[in-house]
Amino acid sequence: MKKNLRTLFSLFLVVGGLQLQAQEQMVDNIVEEANDNSKLAEIAHELMDVVGPRLVGTPQMKQAHDWAVKKYAGWGISAENQEYGTWRAWERGITHIDMIEPRVSSLQGQQLAWSPSTKKKGVTAEVVILPEASSAGEFKKMLSGVKGKFVLMSALQPTGRPAHNWEKWATDKSWDKMKGAMKETDSLWRNRVKNTGYTSKELSKVLEEAGAEGIITSYWSKGFGANKIFGAYTKDVPSIDVSLEDYGLLYRLAESGNTPKLKVVAQSKDLGETPTFNTVARIEGSEKPEEYVILSAHFDSWDGGTGATDNGTGTMVMMEAMRILKKLYPNPKRTIIAGHWGSEEQGLNGSRAFVKDHPEIVANVQASFNQDNGTGRVKSINGQGFLHAYDYINRWLAPVPQEIKGEIETSFPGLPSGGGSDYASFVAAGAPAFSLSSLSWSYGNYTWHTNLDTYDKIVFDDVRNNVILTAIMTYMASEDPEKTSNEKSVLPMNSRTGKQMEWPEARDATRKGGLD
Repeated sequence: MKKNLRTLFSLFLVVGGLQLQAQEQMVDNIVEEANDNSKLAEIAHELMDVVGPRLVGTPQMKQAHDWAVKKYAGWGISAENQEYGTWRAWERGITHIDMIEPRVSSLQGQQLAWSPSTKKKGVTAEVVILPEASSAGEFKKMLSGVKGKFVLMSALQPTGRPAHNWEKWATDKSWDKMKGAMKETDSLWRNRVKNTGYTSKELSKVLEEAGAEGIITSYWSKGFGANKIFGAYTKDVPSIDVSLEDYGLLYRLAESGNTPKLKVVAQSKDLGETPTFNTVARIEGSEKPEEYVILSAHFDSWDGGTGATDNGTGTMVMMEAMRILKKLYPNPKRTIIAGHWGSEEQGLNGSRAFVKDHPEIVANVQASFNQDNGTGRVKSINGQGFLHAYDYINRWLAPVPQEIKGEIETSFPGLPSGGGSDYASFVAAGAPAFSLSSLSWSYGNYTWHTNLDTYDKIVFDDVRNNVILTAIMTYMASEDPEKTSNEKSVLPMNSRTGKQMEWPEARDATRKGGLD
């Protein structure tokens, strides 16, 4: 009996040793493939430079979905575009902004997303500042002054230098003075808008109805050359965002009585209504195909730049991890899915639709890994409120090379996110989904939703690290002999309300958007 037990124990040791050896070999192979045969530059060029920005409802968004399906097919991975709704169809054309009085100068700027088009020859008009009124009634009386004019709708910034520049070079007295000026400027402009009786969104429509020829804004991102580019609220006249430098020029000229005159050509096409999609790729599981590891990244972007770090880099990580896993681990224990979600920027619509439409998948998620905050190395993983996340996340991190995992801070059980990115759609439905949160690289000021979010901002070494991390954790999650627990922790009291925090509620997507 003792001999049999010893034999059995020895067999377990041998099997365990072989499994560990296989695991170590797989990790080594993943690292080698990611470093020596990387396709990241190829993916980045094709997606950011060739396809370009991926605003929901544009032909470029559909082109991107089709490109991804074809790219996956070239790697032997099945993928499809799954339609979940419709959106306003629009296509950006050229934007030319020229000041022709009091002198001639071509200005830097672009029309906002979904902006109405000018006529082919453009529109020429003087520039005025949003009327300053003491009340909504007084503002209505002043509205006639905007007829036939371009209206400046943003505050004049007291400086075009970012805070870090002032902190490094200015005297303390000078920097304190500038901070006071910035605070005062924001306060005065908020009151100026408030006294109109309208919100900023409503105000654009009111000015349009009063006969304005166009709306000009400057949403400075607090960094050299960086403006955030979002959507237009006008229906018939163009909405233009202009660089801080040129906007300041226009504002000062208008304020001093040296009235500037602009010629604006802003071409775009309204194309009606178009389907919206998620691109979903699969590597079928061999032993537990009904359980899923999901690689998650939103595919859409705003279109001031080309969406390189929001969320081209997240897309690159998931596609490259899928390519490597298909090559080295073609028969995973569990099914591996890559979800490239549409219309995240308008409210997590693609992932919310997937969660709503595929309850059989959501109920059997082993884990989902999402990456969506820039090009940096992953620095933190939060347990998202799942009570036992500590156990399995740490198991999966164990074989990751120390130079990668050593920088990662984990917090367990953490708190469930109600938004922010697509992992929140899965968390709300009770599926263990986690954000692979990365280092900043000045993301908030320089690339997040800005005109500077382009290929050259990608830090390929950091993205490659994230590929290795994601591929290893996916492999480990797939191979794990245990199904993950999605038991929720007891959430703490909300210090603000004095009530116990509640798990976020799952919501459906906007299935028909941009048409109101």
